[in-house]
Amino acid sequence: MTPAPVKASFSPVDAPENCALCPRLVAFRHQNQEKYPTFFNKPVPSFGDPDPELLIVGLAPGLQGANKTGRPFTGDASGDLLFATLEKYRYMEGTFLSRADDNVKLHNTLITNAVRCVPPQNKTTAAEEANCRPFLINQISRPEKLKIILALGLVAHNAVLSTFGKTRAPYKFAHGALHDMGDCLSGTPITLIDSYHCSRYNTNTGRLTEQMFEQVFQTIGNLLATR
Repeated sequence: MTPAPVKASFSPVDAPENCALCPRLVAFRHQNQEKYPTFFNKPVPSFGDPDPELLIVGLAPGLQGANKTGRPFTGDASGDLLFATLEKYRYMEGTFLSRADDNVKLHNTLITNAVRCVPPQNKTTAAEEANCRPFLINQISRPEKLKIILALGLVAHNAVLSTFGKTRAPYKFAHGALHDMGDCLSGTPITLIDSYHCSRYNTNTGRLTEQMFEQVFQTIGNLLATR
């Protein structure tokens, strides 16, 4: 059965701190609360401009990254390239120190994840992605200015497709690919653009280079300038 497209918002906007929708993730959260008592160890909320033109969607928090700091793409290597690129293309101000108490502010950009809790072995399940989808729907349907969604990786790409009620076959994931998602709740046309995830593995192996990632943001800037 094809999920319904984005037409309604849910409450709360982000997953609550005691979210119990996914038993496996809840159990892992409790393990981490005991093992790493100083970590954030809760569903990680979105970060950035609440009414952006650009929404960036990742996979899920990393154990030593966002699950530790409480901010998406903060605390591990995955955020280094992302925040450096956001700064270069003037979506960010401040100094990124890979911790949540730095002075970073985002302009016209919101960062979120398809799944808000850290999963074991960094692997989510289809059920967990579906359980977390209402919170992604909120981040897509609430902004009035949203025009571009950047999916970092295949899981994020598929999560956005499901949110819009799209089947996967006509919308193949490929680095730099553009996909027309139709209108959002506000009636604004939305374009989905894909990128390989900015993980350490992808950057270390050369699957994703700085130039490749910056080209995606150049495309985003060109699209926004014409709308």
